Amino acid sequence: MKVTYKLEAFEGPLDLLLHLIDKNELDIYNIPVKEITDQYLAYVQAMQELELEITSEFLVMAATLLSIKSKMLLPKPPVIEFDEYFDDMEDELDPRAELVAKLIEYRKYKSIADMLRDKEVERSLVYTREPEDLTPFLPHVQENPVEGLDVADLLFAFQRTLRKLVNRNIVTRIRRDEISVKERIREVIDLLKVKGGKLLFSKLFDYEMTREEIVVTFLAILELMKMKKVVCYQYQLFEDIVIQAKEEVSDIDTQFSTDEIDY
Repeated sequence: MKVTYKLEAFEGPLDLLLHLIDKNELDIYNIPVKEITDQYLAYVQAMQELELEITSEFLVMAATLLSIKSKMLLPKPPVIEFDEYFDDMEDELDPRAELVAKLIEYRKYKSIADMLRDKEVERSLVYTREPEDLTPFLPHVQENPVEGLDVADLLFAFQRTLRKLVNRNIVTRIRRDEISVKERIREVIDLLKVKGGKLLFSKLFDYEMTREEIVVTFLAILELMKMKKVVCYQYQLFEDIVIQAKEEVSDIDTQFSTDEIDY
């Protein structure tokens, strides 16, 4: 009778043994060594007949199975009843014990590998895309004209300017020129036009200015910031404050009205 073998690809001898155990529906804890050994050797022989490359692992396992088979054929010593400790020793003397432990361990890792492979296939069916820039959809927040600058900074600059004028010697005052906040605002705008829309706070004062002129200048800057015509900021802490127009300097005068100023 001609025997036909249908060979499958196995990763190693333990994989082949598990296949034979599952195929014959055998109990892995009580392997019929004779039956499994015959089927294993038949598989190895079929590989040789088909001139397939046989690794040393398959040959080592074949020798191991033959060794276990020969030990199983030896007559067992007479059974002597002892306590449970000696019963455990008898279980350890089973020549199949080491092979069974390896098969159980191999089956555990193989099942884990199959589970990870299934998850890999499942994940490969999910398509993702790079996150988009949602900045244009964010709610518009009105710009704070004095962000990074508080009243204490302006007050510090004002006090520093006053201290510079303390040591000035005023011999006499011939007349007092009145200047309004409206006029000072227009002067500041003219200076911004000359300076290209950016001006240092300290450039608005000189040693010949009176205390009233300094106060009016300070109020003019506050009014311009309040009407969002200029913005003030510092590059570093305690540096001179920069006054910058928020629109084209050529358009400031036509768009600006001082009627709303109470000074």
